[in-house]
Amino acid sequence: MADYPFPLDANGQDEVYPGTAVHRLKVILSNVRQIPQTVLDGQWDACRAALLTAGGLKVDRSTGHAFNDDNHCDLTPMVGNVQRESNETGVIAGISNKNQLGGHIQAASITDGDFALPDGDAGGSWSTCTNGCNLNPPSDVAHVQFQSRVAFKLVWCPPNFEKFVLVDDEGNWLKTGTPSSSGLPGISWRKSNFALTEGGRYERVARLVGSGQQGQ
Repeated sequence: MADYPFPLDANGQDEVYPGTAVHRLKVILSNVRQIPQTVLDGQWDACRAALLTAGGLKVDRSTGHAFNDDNHCDLTPMVGNVQRESNETGVIAGISNKNQLGGHIQAASITDGDFALPDGDAGGSWSTCTNGCNLNPPSDVAHVQFQSRVAFKLVWCPPNFEKFVLVDDEGNWLKTGTPSSSGLPGISWRKSNFALTEGGRYERVARLVGSGQQGQ
């Protein structure tokens, strides 16, 4: 497994976003890189399920929203002691100040296998809202409510919104997918998803891939 790609403090926590589940983020990035291209370019249901599983989330009713609209497109790994945070101060625009996700995170997160930690907090995952990611620094649910990085963000690519890219917390390319049109989120959602990134670090790669260039 690759090293953690961001600075750590003396306690092994992320220096900037201490709510990040460090081991979990490393596992997710490794999992994402191993998703076969045939899956990313195949039926949407199977593609979406692969993204959830790679991100440490169960494919069930509670995660049915993930990647299926414009906004719930961040895969966020957070440590246990921040999972009950609820945006109480209302600092995240457009998000309820009672955004209580802790119970859902704990119920839906995969914590065994590669995600397990024998002597520590295995953390949890959730598909958090991406609105606010166009600001610098990002002011979205992951970075503000949970003080956690995103392991990956899904962004649909203009001008046709037939492809998506997965980018890491700093907006670097991870994967490109061109799934079957059957069952995709509606075109208005795909357009809105990209619009939510405009002006921030996460739009660049989507624009490149959408114009036929390499994402890197």
